[in-house]
Amino acid sequence: MGRGKSSDPVDAMGFHDDSSIIAAPATRQENMSQIRTRVAPSPTGDPHVGTAYIALFNRCFAHQQGGSFILRIEDTDQARSTKKSEDFILQSLRWLGLDWDEGPDTGGDFGPYRQSERSEIYTRHINELLDAGHAFHCFCSAERLDEVRKTQMQNKQQLGYDGHCLSLGKEEVQQRLAAGEEHVIRMKIPEQGECEFQDLLRGNVSIAWSQIDMQVLMKSDGLPTYHFANVVDDHLMQISHVIRGEEWINSVPKHVLLYQYFGWQPPVFCHMPLLRNPDKSKLSKRKNPTSINYYRDMGYLPEALLNYLGMMGWTMPGGEEKFSLSEMTAQFDIERVSLGGPIFDIEKLDWLNGKYIREDLDDSAFIKAYADWAFAPERVGRIVPLIKQRVERFSDVADLAHLFVAGVIPLTADSFQHKKLDQASCLQILQFSLWRLEALENFDRDSVEACLQQLAEALELKIRDFLFPLFVAISGKAVSTSVIESISIIGLDVARARIRHAIDSLGGISKKQAKRLEKDFQALA
Repeated sequence: MGRGKSSDPVDAMGFHDDSSIIAAPATRQENMSQIRTRVAPSPTGDPHVGTAYIALFNRCFAHQQGGSFILRIEDTDQARSTKKSEDFILQSLRWLGLDWDEGPDTGGDFGPYRQSERSEIYTRHINELLDAGHAFHCFCSAERLDEVRKTQMQNKQQLGYDGHCLSLGKEEVQQRLAAGEEHVIRMKIPEQGECEFQDLLRGNVSIAWSQIDMQVLMKSDGLPTYHFANVVDDHLMQISHVIRGEEWINSVPKHVLLYQYFGWQPPVFCHMPLLRNPDKSKLSKRKNPTSINYYRDMGYLPEALLNYLGMMGWTMPGGEEKFSLSEMTAQFDIERVSLGGPIFDIEKLDWLNGKYIREDLDDSAFIKAYADWAFAPERVGRIVPLIKQRVERFSDVADLAHLFVAGVIPLTADSFQHKKLDQASCLQILQFSLWRLEALENFDRDSVEACLQQLAEALELKIRDFLFPLFVAISGKAVSTSVIESISIIGLDVARARIRHAIDSLGGISKKQAKRLEKDFQALA
């Protein structure tokens, strides 16, 4: 990828005579009747703070200019997409105060706003590409593609599809389709030259076509891939600006080419810097809590978390660190975004959240906010049956219920002293439990119990001994209320954070240990 300008002539479809393509300039907003931005999360897991970060900047950009902010659900991955995950995403964004002008629950003039409900639209458009010769049917098996990849890796070649099915004649294609042979549909890519496009933050960007794969547009199940659906939906929903994470920069040529194939004007592209862990790696749940639900369950104020996300790579003109959504929107200027990777620092978020609590909540507001968090009826209703059987006087409640309203429990390596388990065994149980719990589709009591019981049996441990490290990690004690019930009540996000903290309290796991544990874990599976 590089910068620079090309002087090559461009034909009516945007193709250079050297097969380069230039996307629309970053000033397209001057020709748009309305600014329209979108966020398009996939409902395949926890609602991620990265989704909120991108949603915030899209909303501020659009609303600052009187435009519209759209929420679209990209649920074409039917194996992983769930209604529960979608609901969590909508609830979490609304909890933060990030509402939208159009979406699956609010409607609008450009729906449906779930990709799973737009199959007919994608079929019609893929047929246009096939008829025009811009896409082709690929019948290659997974085994053949694996072999091609292995050969390319051995020869240190550019990885990607080798064009095997490009030369198939129409008659052979029709025969194989009529026979019901499994296939995908791929896009054609220029063999030479570069794709040049304008990024609102980065200027002119060039990527050689040799680096771009013949992307699958329609999968064998008849559903579109992200790249195809993304372009079709953005065009039909009249999205003027695509503001998303920088991990998508290398995919822009595929998108630009599709716009050219359809004869459509591309939107303005703007790629935001990724959120980073303190060690500068991409923000991930293995190193930092990434679920919005975690921050809600830990007692952060939504205004503080949203304010903190607004500070990620952007500053107010006056340098203020504490500002509201409306203040950010009024002062928003995309050019104030810094391309340096913003560090998601929990300590800085704690400081800001404390500032909100002290400055924005008087005593009565503090009481109400804390009561709403700690004593919500649905939460207390699950805790009371666990602790009531152990209570002899109400003063016992604080100690018994502490684990449900605490953050990370203070621990040391001595907390895990056990007559049958050494430190290595405790680390193995904690890490294996974490991996198993993270894989659960339903995080209820029965699912948690079955998961941990199966793991104990696989490790050939008595359930009492197996659960010991988890008791300590979750409650800080060797004996407490049912650890299985407790985990299901505090939820995966908080449980994950406490187990991770317990692992660190035991000295952590080195890269060498992690590889061995992963191998042993896979053997159990």
